[in-house]
Amino acid sequence: MAIERMNVVKISGNLADFDRTLDEICASGVFQPENAESFYSAGMGLKPFDGENTAESKIAELETLAGNAGIKLHVREHAASDGDTGEDETFFGELSERLKTYAEEKKALSEQIELCRNAIANYSHFKDLEVDLGEIADCRYVKPRFGHMPRAAYERIAEYAKDHPYIRFFPCSMDGDECWGVYFAPKEKLSEVDGVFASLFFQKIFRSDVSGTVAELIAGLQNNIELVQKQIDALDKEAEAMCKDEEPHMNLYYSKLCYDSAKFEMRAMAYHNKECFFLAGWVPQKNAAAFEKRLKTLGGDVTAEITEPDESLKVKPPVRVTGFAKILRFLVAPYTFYVDMYGTPSYNDLDVTAFVAVTYTVLFGMMFGDMGQGFVLAVVGALMWKLKHMALGKILVPCGMSSMVFGFVFGSVFGYEHLLDPVYKALGMSGKPIEVFENVNLVLLIAIAIGVGLVMCAILLNIVGCIKRKCFGEALLSQNGLCGLILYACGANLASAFMKGPAPFDAGVCGVLIGICAVILIIKEPFIEAIDRHHFEKPESLVDFLLQNIFEFVEYILSYMSNTVSFLRVGAFVLVHAGMMMVVFSLAGANENIVVIVLGNILVIALEGLLTGIQALRLEYYEMFSRFYIGDGRKFTPVRVKKSENN
Repeated sequence: MAIERMNVVKISGNLADFDRTLDEICASGVFQPENAESFYSAGMGLKPFDGENTAESKIAELETLAGNAGIKLHVREHAASDGDTGEDETFFGELSERLKTYAEEKKALSEQIELCRNAIANYSHFKDLEVDLGEIADCRYVKPRFGHMPRAAYERIAEYAKDHPYIRFFPCSMDGDECWGVYFAPKEKLSEVDGVFASLFFQKIFRSDVSGTVAELIAGLQNNIELVQKQIDALDKEAEAMCKDEEPHMNLYYSKLCYDSAKFEMRAMAYHNKECFFLAGWVPQKNAAAFEKRLKTLGGDVTAEITEPDESLKVKPPVRVTGFAKILRFLVAPYTFYVDMYGTPSYNDLDVTAFVAVTYTVLFGMMFGDMGQGFVLAVVGALMWKLKHMALGKILVPCGMSSMVFGFVFGSVFGYEHLLDPVYKALGMSGKPIEVFENVNLVLLIAIAIGVGLVMCAILLNIVGCIKRKCFGEALLSQNGLCGLILYACGANLASAFMKGPAPFDAGVCGVLIGICAVILIIKEPFIEAIDRHHFEKPESLVDFLLQNIFEFVEYILSYMSNTVSFLRVGAFVLVHAGMMMVVFSLAGANENIVVIVLGNILVIALEGLLTGIQALRLEYYEMFSRFYIGDGRKFTPVRVKKSENN
């Protein structure tokens, strides 16, 4: 994948042609407007266009109404000649009022249902009472009170009863921290007793005018819920039918509003004087000629000046990444999700999607090497994409395939370590390529070697990126440039020789190169600034300058070491995966309980798959991206009116 080249476009013309120009730009779909003030001289006396984007609030209101009605709005192909929207606004106002009326009626009915359900929940605590509540309420000398209080308050009633003969409470049920029951009081003492129970946070639930048993009350409430629900269903069907009939008109009005909003956004970025308008923006280089030809069809005095962007511009070009061929798109394109999480590449940056696709897939597969579990991950990823259109699903497919490849290397199928032995023998091999627990040191050394290789790749990518940005001093003399690459490679060579590993370069030569690179990195700043033609501010003290840069050099060395050692987690996860499956089979016992094995595999896939994905991404971001990737760009977002899939 590559970053597409952009051209600067400056458009000017008579004010009378401004609206027609905006219409043509919207129809082109390849122009991203920029604030014209950044492209024209301040001495030209230009001023911005006034106005308010009234379409934006209408779009939000229409989207809310459509969402509540279950309608998915589409932007249709729209021409400016569609005319005045007054009739559409009248339609929208009437539709809005009708839908609001439906919503209010439905809300009122829903509140009735909620009240009935709350009453049923309260009454159910007294469902064992088989007496008519109306008869109890009609008692001549005493009055009942049904309700609930905190359990802690109920436990204090005995203390109140010592001083008050009428304080008696009869519990019916306990629910969490609440005690449900009833108390009785003589009519002449009712207010006094109610006051005592009020201090105990007692809450009544029955009205004084209820009649019938609790079971009858609950049945009546349930019947009321069913009746009200039928009314809600009828309202929903009526509203649905109305919206279905009006959906084409809603989409048309929505399209007009989106069109007007897009025109306003461009209008807000344009400037003008008494006679002319001035507009500026970006067009992909491959579309520039066609865009210029399109504007020429307007006639009049509309002109377009198309040039290459240069460093003198106040704003940087937007970024659009061009895709790979179809054969590679399936494997590479999904990883733009991870790249964009870190940041959009800048215009003069490298697009690293392919690099991430290869390295992340390999690292994930190595850390999660199991043929069976890898197959499950690939299937789950495919389903996530097909059913939910989740970007992560498309990443899981190649990662699952990578797990299957490394699963074959490690000889693991759902944790079974010897299931592939017949396959190895058929291929003429004595056994699996790597027995994990018998080659722990080898696994860890391979992980370190991978780390060394990827860190060097990151530095090489930074060198290429610096050359692309014409930062030749950084490319040659920085810690992530050629000097840093030589220092790191020589250090890795000496470390490998010390550990009796492969050391392709002579130790003495490496020592000399390390010394030379160390000196360069300590005093690099003035030379980098001179090569890149930047101003270097002379330090006040040479000693302070040297001490500061020496400490920075030590920091460089530590970062090289920490970045490399971080890749030990790759080998560690290989061991962890094998260890977790050993635990699963230990729990399954000698008879290999299939239920335990299946549940164990599910747990390992879910838990370790998540951890492996996070750790692989961490290695990408912190150990590699930090050395070469800037990610401070902005995406190319042209003004366009999309064509509906339904049209």
